[in-house]
Amino acid sequence: MSSLVTVGETPLRVSPPDSQQFVDTGAVELAAAGTESNVAVTAACLGADSVWASRLPATQLGKRVVAELREYGVDPDVTWAEDGRVGLEFTQRGVAPREPIVIQDRVDAAAASMTPGDLPMERVQAADGVFVSGSTAALAPTTIDTLVAVLGAGGTDGGLTVFDLDYRPRLWDAEQARESLTEVFEATDVLIGNEDQLQTVFGRTGDPHQVAHGVASQWDFEMLAMTRGEHGALVIHDSVLHECESIETETVDTAGQHDAFVGAFVQTLLEEEGADTALYNGVAAATVARTLPGPIPAVDPGDVESVRSKL
Repeated sequence: MSSLVTVGETPLRVSPPDSQQFVDTGAVELAAAGTESNVAVTAACLGADSVWASRLPATQLGKRVVAELREYGVDPDVTWAEDGRVGLEFTQRGVAPREPIVIQDRVDAAAASMTPGDLPMERVQAADGVFVSGSTAALAPTTIDTLVAVLGAGGTDGGLTVFDLDYRPRLWDAEQARESLTEVFEATDVLIGNEDQLQTVFGRTGDPHQVAHGVASQWDFEMLAMTRGEHGALVIHDSVLHECESIETETVDTAGQHDAFVGAFVQTLLEEEGADTALYNGVAAATVARTLPGPIPAVDPGDVESVRSKL
């Protein structure tokens, strides 16, 4: 069994049921919806020994995050803080022609002051792979330094280091993200991002194949994966392009599809099954995630295998 440690902030997503609006709903739903924890959930569903590490306040909301992740087979390794708070993400689903609404409320989140001393660095160093993302890096300069330390420790004994661009324009602008993440990129083996994020942050336009090749060459990543929503995904590995189209499904919720791709993709790489297999497994997991309500991509491995056989 492969081991994966993900490190980052997990906000609570607050959303009205179904496609209701905040203005007229009588209830809201809560979900622990962080990128790093979502990736850990999918990887755990598919057989990885998944650890999610972070810093949380010792409050009811902090304990809610930990309890929910445990339900999905993830091992939370958390430092309980006396300061800070749990970040919130207010999300209202959009149904055409209504656009979705997302409001980020992560100021003073406990994870924003997270240091390597708050994290299980021995577990990070011993893991087969470590994963971090840009939404946590955006919280504060302190978190960027911490993520660089995590990636450095994760790669010490040959572990795979993976960074998801996870660009959120409501947290920082593209130029700031690009300039601030230089050290993160240098410590990263595998970069992952969706098509729009890669174009925006790296200032590239045009054919997605050219964008992926250009970014991978510029930073000399061992591997780069680009997700393209319902159009599947592609991977650049050793300058070779691998591509996989998705299959048509009835879409219930797209919130967890990218994280599902990442979780399955990374879990497969950690099993040393190669870029092609990882790509197809990632696309299959993302396809299944689109059929599930909510942001947490707790995919069933049997469903993923069924979709995988049709790709």
